Amino acid sequence: MKDVVDLSRCVGHAQCAFLAPEAFRRHGEEALMYDPNPDDARHHQVLRAAAACPVQAILVDELQAQHAPAEVSPP
Repeated sequence: MKDVVDLSRCVGHAQCAFLAPEAFRRHGEEALMYDPNPDDARHHQVLRAAAACPVQAILVDELQAQHAPAEVSPP
C-alpha cells in the first residue's frame, strides 16, 4: 500500500495522526509528516485515517499484485 498526502489541501485537523499515529504525525503546529509506504499491519488504520480526513487530502493506492487478471467471457 502507498499513501500520499496532498499537503496543499491539508489544513491540519490531524484526524489522521489520531487514527494512525504510526503512519501520520504532526511536526510542530502546522507541518504533517507521514510514511508513504506503511506496512501491512497499519492497513486498516491508514484507510480509516484517509476516510476521516475532512478535506480528503489522503490518497491511498492499494497494490493488488497477486490478483489474477479477470477472465473475459466471449460475446
